[in-house]
Amino acid sequence: MEIKVPPEHDRKRLDVFLSIAGDISRNQAKLLIENGEVSVNGNIIKKPSFRIKKDDIVNFEIPEPAPLNAEPENIPVEIVYEDRDVVVVNKPAGMVVHPAPGHLTGTLVNALLYHCKDLQGINGTIRPGIVHRIDKDTSGLLVVAKNDAAQNSLIEQFKKRSVGRFYRAFVYGTVKKDKERIILPIGRDRFNRKKFSPNTTSPKEAITNYRVINRFDHLNFTDLKCKLETGRTHQIRVHMSHLGHPLLGDETYGFKLSKIEDPTLKKLIEEMNMHALCAYYLAFNHPSTGKRMEFEIELPEGMKKIIDYAEGKK
Repeated sequence: MEIKVPPEHDRKRLDVFLSIAGDISRNQAKLLIENGEVSVNGNIIKKPSFRIKKDDIVNFEIPEPAPLNAEPENIPVEIVYEDRDVVVVNKPAGMVVHPAPGHLTGTLVNALLYHCKDLQGINGTIRPGIVHRIDKDTSGLLVVAKNDAAQNSLIEQFKKRSVGRFYRAFVYGTVKKDKERIILPIGRDRFNRKKFSPNTTSPKEAITNYRVINRFDHLNFTDLKCKLETGRTHQIRVHMSHLGHPLLGDETYGFKLSKIEDPTLKKLIEEMNMHALCAYYLAFNHPSTGKRMEFEIELPEGMKKIIDYAEGKK
């Protein structure tokens, strides 16, 4: 990978720049540099503290991640549909989708390896059968491939944007427009690697459509239906926060519980123990038959309690 240093990174440490540009951790960047795998203007640099200048040409290659052999674990998981090609699950909030550093066990993949005995040839990879994902603290529907043919079919459907995905979101404040198509490229934030934002060196197209279901002005929040055209990490969370309407409970993207005046609603948001986002509808063409498959689930208990309270107060 070859990158020309933009002006805003003038005099930045090489390891810091590399972690941002390569979307890797600071420690990973440090190891690449010390191993002699990074050059600046054609010269190998082995000092992580080396200061780059604007218009410098930085060359590096990030090695492919080593295979991660996930182990089956007897973890309860709600299977909505299953056949020989796919399994559709309702992932609870708090569960990570696939193993990664810091989350090697207790993931959806670990659970599926236990519950689905016919996963063919997709174990032993970083994300076995996973063709899309939802955030740890988002609940909802995911389709997982059970063999290579199904995986290839689903990947192609996601590329063509023929997969239907709808979310329910409770956001802070009164959303004024009844509907809107948000087009706002996002990527990993330049200054906070745990967040995604428009303030990035690697923007990717991100499009979210929303429609207002109900405005609860007396409680200062809005119930939205969101449709994804793209599937970027944290996409709905970033887009709604950018509009000034962060998800209830989503402190990472600007929600402040102290701004909720109603004591009962405040308590319900705390007890929800997630941000108020649920992937409640999923549709795709079956990899073998081509038949359109549609699935819809109820909101998780925490979100249901909030909507029941809000509607009862109207």
